Amino acid sequence: MTEKRTPYIGVENVSKVFGGYAALNDVSLEIHQGEVLCLLGDNGAGKSTLIKVLSGFHEPTSGTIRVEGREHLLKRPSDAADLGISTVHQFGGTFPLMSLERSFFVGREPTKGWGPFKVFDRKTAGEIVVREMQAMGITRVTDGSRLVGSLSGGERQVSAIARAVYFGAKVMILDEPTAALGVKEAAHVLRIIMQARNRGLAVVLVTHNVTHAMTVGDHFAILIRGRKADDFHKGERTREEITDLMAGGEAMAELEAELAELSGAGKRTGD
Repeated sequence: MTEKRTPYIGVENVSKVFGGYAALNDVSLEIHQGEVLCLLGDNGAGKSTLIKVLSGFHEPTSGTIRVEGREHLLKRPSDAADLGISTVHQFGGTFPLMSLERSFFVGREPTKGWGPFKVFDRKTAGEIVVREMQAMGITRVTDGSRLVGSLSGGERQVSAIARAVYFGAKVMILDEPTAALGVKEAAHVLRIIMQARNRGLAVVLVTHNVTHAMTVGDHFAILIRGRKADDFHKGERTREEITDLMAGGEAMAELEAELAELSGAGKRTGD
């Protein structure tokens, strides 16, 4: 019998209610290191609320979050960061008019000097950001002083992922990282996600794109109206089954049955 692994993060029966509206309803998930969990669902499914709970932006109304088997209260983003949970938003959480070196180290700036004479160590920061970006395949970045806004959307995503890895993230939550990217840039970001998984990180990929999810995903969860509708591993569902469930296939089937019944009743009345 295979021994059950302890997930790095265990979400147990978590609900989040806003003014009587349940954005999340009794959701349970396991997030393991060395795996990509793809969180799928239509707009309003509860994906954003769940990642905000995991990121410390929202406290759950009920339920438990365990990290390495121990219960934790994530009351603020710093609580999540202290546990190695890093969130990369759709546009990389970057600052277009800030230099790469400043953006990469915002809030964690390397300094030189001592006491009240400490200043930002631009040389060290620039060397590190260029090294980390090139290690992620962005070889055209050779100067840390260039503006973030000069990067493409995919390069900004890679910059944010490189920053998370550099600062020791154990879990990376990626919120629609390929949504606004072309085919080549999206493929590069997906390769970076697989690299992160191979390094032993846990990756939570929030996406609408079933093709991208199936390319990199190991574990999948589908949310519908705040509830977990399905939870499965790679190879257990077809692309068509996943797409159908995300699109509300069951609801459409019920609607079609109702329309067929009404149509039949109308014909009988006409007769």
